[in-house]
Amino acid sequence: MLVLITYDVNTETAAGRTRLRKVAKQCVNYGRRVQNSVFECILDNAQCVQLKHDLTELIDEEVDSLRFYYLGNSYAAKVEHVGVDRGVAVDQPLFL
Repeated sequence: MLVLITYDVNTETAAGRTRLRKVAKQCVNYGRRVQNSVFECILDNAQCVQLKHDLTELIDEEVDSLRFYYLGNSYAAKVEHVGVDRGVAVDQPLFL
């Protein structure tokens, strides 16, 4: 299923900037960045549960936030893009 993950991490402190880098790195491991704090991830249920747990452990719930949008398996008709695209679509193969 396609899961859109957005986050807002308070970066007023050094600890906040560290949390931001860790959240972004964790998201990169599961999907692709489509905007600064927005990732598209193709996940199965187990991966989704694990990623949500990992991200929740990283943030400070008093000052940071996470949002998960579950777009399901029929997401192609639910996503419209205008403007510059950031690389390969999350569901397309990448050849190196």
